Amino acid sequence: MKSKYTLPKDGGLITTGVPRDIYCRYEKVPTEIFETEYAGVQHVADQVVAAINEHNGTEPFLLGLTTGKTPLGLYRELVNRHKAGKVSFKNVAVVSLDEFYPITPDHKQSRNYRIREELLNHIDIAEDNIHILDATIPVSEISAYCKAYDKIAGKVDFMVIGMGEQGQLGFNEPGSYEKSRTRLVQLSLSSRKMAASLFSKSEIPTMAITMGIETILKAKKIVLMAWGENKADVVKKVVEGEETEMVPASLLQQHDDIEMVIDEIAGEKLTRVEAPWVVGQCEWTKKLVRKAVIWLCNKVEKPILKLTYQDYMKNSLADMLDSLGKAYDLVNIEVFNDLQHTISGWPGGKPNCDDTTRPVPSSPFPKRVIVFSPHPDDDVISMGGTFIRLVEQGHDVHVAYQTSGNVAVYDDVVVQHMDTAREIGLEDRYDEVRRIIASKVEGEPEPRALLNLKGAIRRAEAKAAVRSFGLNDETNAHFLNLPFYETGGIKKGELGEADIEIIVKLFRDIKPHQIYAAGDLTDPHGTHRVCIEAVLGAWDVVKDDDWAKECHIWLYRGAWQEWDLGMVDMAVPLSPDELIKKRHAIFRHLSQKDIVPFPGEDHREFWQRAEDRTQNTARQYDKLGMAEYQAIEVFVRMK
Repeated sequence: MKSKYTLPKDGGLITTGVPRDIYCRYEKVPTEIFETEYAGVQHVADQVVAAINEHNGTEPFLLGLTTGKTPLGLYRELVNRHKAGKVSFKNVAVVSLDEFYPITPDHKQSRNYRIREELLNHIDIAEDNIHILDATIPVSEISAYCKAYDKIAGKVDFMVIGMGEQGQLGFNEPGSYEKSRTRLVQLSLSSRKMAASLFSKSEIPTMAITMGIETILKAKKIVLMAWGENKADVVKKVVEGEETEMVPASLLQQHDDIEMVIDEIAGEKLTRVEAPWVVGQCEWTKKLVRKAVIWLCNKVEKPILKLTYQDYMKNSLADMLDSLGKAYDLVNIEVFNDLQHTISGWPGGKPNCDDTTRPVPSSPFPKRVIVFSPHPDDDVISMGGTFIRLVEQGHDVHVAYQTSGNVAVYDDVVVQHMDTAREIGLEDRYDEVRRIIASKVEGEPEPRALLNLKGAIRRAEAKAAVRSFGLNDETNAHFLNLPFYETGGIKKGELGEADIEIIVKLFRDIKPHQIYAAGDLTDPHGTHRVCIEAVLGAWDVVKDDDWAKECHIWLYRGAWQEWDLGMVDMAVPLSPDELIKKRHAIFRHLSQKDIVPFPGEDHREFWQRAEDRTQNTARQYDKLGMAEYQAIEVFVRMK
């Protein structure tokens, strides 16, 4: 199920109103930006289906396939269209891009297994037409095998491909030779860390087989897909940067028939999105004016009130001044005041005061508030200071943990808790738990008894965190355990009516004046994305209720990224003492400390990364000429 809020409008294609030949002087790869991944998937599926249906050659149409999260939506759509009779794969052959090595094809984390599970098992393709890299070939025969595979892979009619955050194509890591062909490679630290979410740490692959860049470039047509803001940096490098082997996907710029298909947030750093005034005329909304002025401040390294007329003229913003019909210094003052008014130490509204320029109305007071947390720690990590203020300022605050977060608890943590229980004389289940852990099968869902223990650990940590700043964990902490999450493995289910109904009931029980939710769209198939879709789907059900007419939804960012200041509607400053209170709440989530850190990774603790994020936001406000705060948490209001 998909929330209506994630579906495209007007086909989903994002246009700037600027002719393509203008912004294409910046873009070296033809790029289509869609409002959502869903809309982009429809576009790519249309092309794949049309190409297959138009093929009339004697040889099967050869389709190149990638794996990972990027193509999941496309594969589901192709399966749906096949079942609807819109396309047949009887005259289609496929080749796969890459595979871990060594690994058996029945291993559930293998590329071979995933392609079959997600696509091939559900369509009418002939087994003889399936060419998937075989990672059981002995090392002594790999060279000859790769050479033979390359002859097949070099004849692809249509290549569908994703890329890694460093521009990896398959396992062509940064530095891969442009003339490379199918071969056995060592995995980089980055790729091994990505694989760590699929394998136990003792079994993380160190090698892989991959098509080479030259092999990929031989495809007649290439569609390169990217979804989510974690791909925004590399999308800019690939589309607008120079060809370099350090960003392997950038080498696709030389292909004669290539298209990049991305969603809006993956394209947010392209010039036509980040600074559309550079490529053409704009419709100057209040938010776009603020965005442009902040961009100018960063470019010339000045606070808002020190910007000069020459700064505007030299940096493509003359049209903005002409369109607004205002002097530059008046624009400076208006943007300064606009940004200043986002700052509020009263996220629930300050009672008995003039709220004309405040982001939150003063009444009613106190307010009923629901803070949605995708996992049992996102609340304190991402908006802990604001959460603390809402509680201390007297509002009726409820926190709703949308998922159990059970799969994120290490087995050793469970054993430690069981050992503690035994040592203090409680029920001794230590040996039983060790046996359950020993029975786990790689790639299979974890035993339910073990997941229940892990879920209990995370619930106890979450309750301890909110108790630390005065919330009643017995009455105001709600553990929703949304069904889509409870698969027992890394791969989650689809959002369903049961998920929506749980949140609808919570809404109607509490009747909140404020809702805080993680507006996190980084991973189109990740837990945070599904959780916000669940909240918005439930909101669609209740939005016409009487109480909902006075309710506002505030979106915070999960993980370690933050809203662009041009978008911010409310900024909550934190004092040094409040930052420490937030830190202590994060400390309660002991199971989330990586007890066996991945070699070479960032070893900063959650609280350090959370503080870096909020302190960086405070520095940005300071550089723009605002007051200097210890830290700031920011929010966007959903209109």
